[in-house]
Amino acid sequence: MEGFILAAGLGTRLRPLTDDRPKALVEVGGMTLLERTLLTLREAGIEHIVVNVHHFADKVIDFVESRKVEKSKSQKDIWIDISDERDLLLDTGGGLKKAAPLFSGKENVLIHNVDILSNVDLKGVEDFHKKQGNLVTLCVSKRNTKRLLEFNEEGLLVGRAEKGLAFSGISVVSPELFALLPEADQPYPIIDEYIRLAAQGHRIGAFVHPAERWLDVGKPETLEIARQWTLSSNR
Repeated sequence: MEGFILAAGLGTRLRPLTDDRPKALVEVGGMTLLERTLLTLREAGIEHIVVNVHHFADKVIDFVESRKVEKSKSQKDIWIDISDERDLLLDTGGGLKKAAPLFSGKENVLIHNVDILSNVDLKGVEDFHKKQGNLVTLCVSKRNTKRLLEFNEEGLLVGRAEKGLAFSGISVVSPELFALLPEADQPYPIIDEYIRLAAQGHRIGAFVHPAERWLDVGKPETLEIARQWTLSSNR
């Protein structure tokens, strides 16, 4: 499995912290969100990761180039590629399509928002993805949010809903997905594409996880909660 970290966002909800840095380089417990996400993916056995950049892109690129990961018998280093969106911020769908040529085209890709902290079993998500034969598997949970998705009795995506499950910013996609996405000549959200593909009969499935240890660190109040989490964690 390969990895894709969505790190190109403007981070407007975290201003003024993001007035001089990208959201990916905001620190939680002395470690940047990007570093935490890289380590999370590495712990799941992922060695090739693509990171997309736009807001303060040079700072993210400099961070990646200067980053040194200690190798050990149990943990290998990470090979990181950059998907450059400095010319145009492409949203989640366009960003994935632009990054597609950087992947092998042979392995599933785990997509992870840079501002998500969780204890979701990423290896378990891919195992579930394979077992179900899904094109896409979305990590979802029961949370109080306005953005909800409806799934049928088989756990397959139907569309948006007033009552349903919330997408958690983590997913696994099969390499066949890339050819089914529109070209990346303009920004577009990926969830709209998943709904379109589900309507065409493609398997867009749900991996339901508990919401207790999941956090969107995209605003000041949740950033403070994340800092409290790290006080009682080894990471």
